[in-house]
Amino acid sequence: MAAAVAFILATGLRFTPPCRAAGPASAVENSVVKVFSTVRSPDVFRPWTKQPSSEITGSGVVIEGKRILTNAHVVLYAGQVQVQGNKSGDKYSATVEAIAPGIDLAVLRLDDESFFDTRPPLPRSRSLPEVKDAVLAYGFPTGGTSLSITKGIISRIEFVPYNFPVSGLRIQIDAAINHGNSGGPAVAGDRMIGLAFSTENNAQNISYIIPSEEIDLFLGQVSTGPYQGKPTLFDQTQKLQNPALRRFLRLGTDARGVIVFLPAGDGPGYPLKKWDVITRIGSAPIDDEGMVEIGPNLRVRFDYLVQKIARDGLVPLTLIRDGKELRVDAPVPSRRPLLIEDLAGAYPDYFIYGPIVLSTATSQYISGFNRDAKDNFEFFGSPLFTRRGVLPAFPGEKLVVVSSPFFPDRLSQAYTNPVGWVVKAVDGIPIRNLPQLVQVLRDAKGEFVTIEYFGRAFEMMVFPRKSMLEATDNILNDNDVRAQGTPELMKIWNAGRAE
Repeated sequence: MAAAVAFILATGLRFTPPCRAAGPASAVENSVVKVFSTVRSPDVFRPWTKQPSSEITGSGVVIEGKRILTNAHVVLYAGQVQVQGNKSGDKYSATVEAIAPGIDLAVLRLDDESFFDTRPPLPRSRSLPEVKDAVLAYGFPTGGTSLSITKGIISRIEFVPYNFPVSGLRIQIDAAINHGNSGGPAVAGDRMIGLAFSTENNAQNISYIIPSEEIDLFLGQVSTGPYQGKPTLFDQTQKLQNPALRRFLRLGTDARGVIVFLPAGDGPGYPLKKWDVITRIGSAPIDDEGMVEIGPNLRVRFDYLVQKIARDGLVPLTLIRDGKELRVDAPVPSRRPLLIEDLAGAYPDYFIYGPIVLSTATSQYISGFNRDAKDNFEFFGSPLFTRRGVLPAFPGEKLVVVSSPFFPDRLSQAYTNPVGWVVKAVDGIPIRNLPQLVQVLRDAKGEFVTIEYFGRAFEMMVFPRKSMLEATDNILNDNDVRAQGTPELMKIWNAGRAE
């Protein structure tokens, strides 16, 4: 070592530490941000209020148009959002410009766009990566405050359900992704191939990213208005692999495809029928497992092509029906309303009548019950569980539940607490939805109000009508409830009331 130093001094050479060239890696790091959200989620069992605020962090990436792309779950129900650039101490206020909980994507707009003067957008790849391609995941996971970069490979690409009813492409990688990574970019070369959004519980080295193709579909739609969802084939299909099925349908040995076992429509004009065999979507052949080839080494569920080839709400299909081949255009709406739906970023509605709190049943409300409670409700025939996942029986049908325990009051004396009970009728009038129930209560004139519930073992209740009206204001005051109901329901309640 001494000889080397002497040589440098004698020759006059100057040692200069090597500089790290500003290349693709530093450009990516400059585009990754940390997202801070103050969130107040719904309290579905106390719908007149919200859950206590909580602070969560995630990641994001700068995209074109001076915007930030992140996951929906990072900013859903956020009252305040801030963004901090990599290697920066400043936080910039942001607003949620567009959000799609179904595909778990959101776009943020900053109040001060000078942030983008030194933070250019990260370009996205326009093609899917190949399995075994190297990938780097960028973000701000728990365990530290500086930018984290993990390395892995593309393990798998599939078309799978996201948040019901949305399905999409999903890329599995083996790079480590943890809490806080959500919304950070996954990069191959110098381009983003997707956005980190989840990990597989109780599994090692399994993480998922939303590919750029899904991101582009989302951004394209929100550029012209609110996000409406993706075109979806809601008809239920099954694999054509069982030999008895093939013989039953009298299919030739070369016939391949999937069987329609539950069409999404049942009218005479609906193009798909039970026992139809879908053999092609567009020009792509479907195999007996319901897969199509979209690349030399990539097969995915045939439903994937709906988002690629649908036009004007229709997708072309080739069928075998009664031994004959025909071509139809099947409807692929962006959504199909269910009897019990997701809140999708909204807060629950509610109406308080005396000591009773009424609300519309949602999937979030159902998920709040433990397994034993769910089993009991189902056993006793509550539609809250027996009709989960089905379509409304008629336009506008929604289940009305007693969302909360009784407020303390003598009017509910000796009645079983009806939490989760579904209202069947009020004064003998069948209940279709919560707005109609409010109208029925508003227009009631009798001495008593009777309430019946769906299912076995759910007792009927009778209340003195005028006492219920008189008690409501006291109950609201005693329990610090600011409003008797949500605004739209209060408009109905106050419209033309006789008392």
